[in-house]
Amino acid sequence: MPTSGTTVSLSYVVPAHNSANIIEATVRELGEKLAGGNAEILVVENGSTDGTGDVLARIAKDWSVPGVELRPLTSVKGLGNALKHGLLATRGEVVVITADDLPFGFDEYEAGLKVDLNRFRMVVGSKAHRQSDVGRGIVRWVATTGFHVLRTLVLNMRTGDPQGTFVLNGDWAREVAPRLTEQGFLLTTELVYVAERQGIRPIEVPVRLRASHGEHRTRIKIADVWYMGVGLLSVRRRHRKTAKLAAPTRV
Repeated sequence: MPTSGTTVSLSYVVPAHNSANIIEATVRELGEKLAGGNAEILVVENGSTDGTGDVLARIAKDWSVPGVELRPLTSVKGLGNALKHGLLATRGEVVVITADDLPFGFDEYEAGLKVDLNRFRMVVGSKAHRQSDVGRGIVRWVATTGFHVLRTLVLNMRTGDPQGTFVLNGDWAREVAPRLTEQGFLLTTELVYVAERQGIRPIEVPVRLRASHGEHRTRIKIADVWYMGVGLLSVRRRHRKTAKLAAPTRV
């Protein structure tokens, strides 16, 4: 684990859009896992219309988990907007990015505890890892395969799954976050692309998809692959001439 002058050891960033029916269970589970530590949970509501913000306000009012601060935040609609807002607001030495239903439980977090993030900067809970257990339907498989091909062709990306969950060096994440501009789901792909351009090779670790998550129907459509391609071209155009930040020192 890295050490720095930040005020908490761990920040968990959870974007929440129309998550009223699941976000309380997620926050409670995070609180139980992190209790007694020196941590913060940042839930970033973005453009919800189902009362997600009200649910978070109620939870926060009575929150009393020792060693864990709950910080409900608000951003404009969009997964990328929520993640960037959350990253910039973190104070942790380590930053974890996950989804509103904790799809892999704490697999990536447990693996990240074993990694020197001062040296490697980024751990990815990767669905592409050969040991991952993330059963996919045919539509998701086709879209995922198409997106992988596009990432390789457009960005020459080496990371297998830039849309997984993340464990990050907090100082590095906050330094990079202002450069990120994707407002939607490509924000994490942009984050990985910036890392790779700095010479950082993310460490991909296996994850296991929870049965409860597998019950959710995918919102991915095969036609989305086209829009992914357009977005990837935009990411490449914005960052290929950007001056690199200092790459991590290899020891």
